[in-house]
Amino acid sequence: MALANDFATTLVEKDRIAQRVHELGVQIAKDLQRSVAATPAGQEPHIVIIAVMTGAMVFVADLIREMPIKLRIELVAVSSYPGTSVESKGVKMKSALPDKLANSHVLLIDDILDSGQTLHTLIDLINKEKPASLRTCVLLRKPGKAKLPVKVEYVGFDIPDEFVVGYGLDYDGLYRNHPAIAVLRT
Repeated sequence: MALANDFATTLVEKDRIAQRVHELGVQIAKDLQRSVAATPAGQEPHIVIIAVMTGAMVFVADLIREMPIKLRIELVAVSSYPGTSVESKGVKMKSALPDKLANSHVLLIDDILDSGQTLHTLIDLINKEKPASLRTCVLLRKPGKAKLPVKVEYVGFDIPDEFVVGYGLDYDGLYRNHPAIAVLRT
């Protein structure tokens, strides 16, 4: 069963994703290295990547290969688009926040900034752990759509307000393996 007939259009091709992920990885690594260099004497600098599962898994896997720095990867499972929903139904934590975030340089990575609820919730929770720094990165952002204020330092692509799949993003668990970002045919 071919996937191509399921898509109305492709928004971001595979090659463009690879190019942008490389650019983001280089920039993020430089910024994190500067943060680590500024760590006060006597403190062990730690870089912690927190990946929001499951949508960000493909993006994170590719991104960290572009970051030649010492880091730890942690996962947090959050649900906001259950089953066949194409609109956020609110944030539901499905796993606990990682331990040992105090005094760490944290990079929170999600697949998409849509309503802003997921990132807003996670940023609040992470900040309570008192990290040395906290930055956020998303593969996709729908400008003007967020209902909550969310600061994102690194954005792969701004996209129109369409329901998209591919490159880790899904509809009812399907299409995560599609190598491009595509609008699902309705």
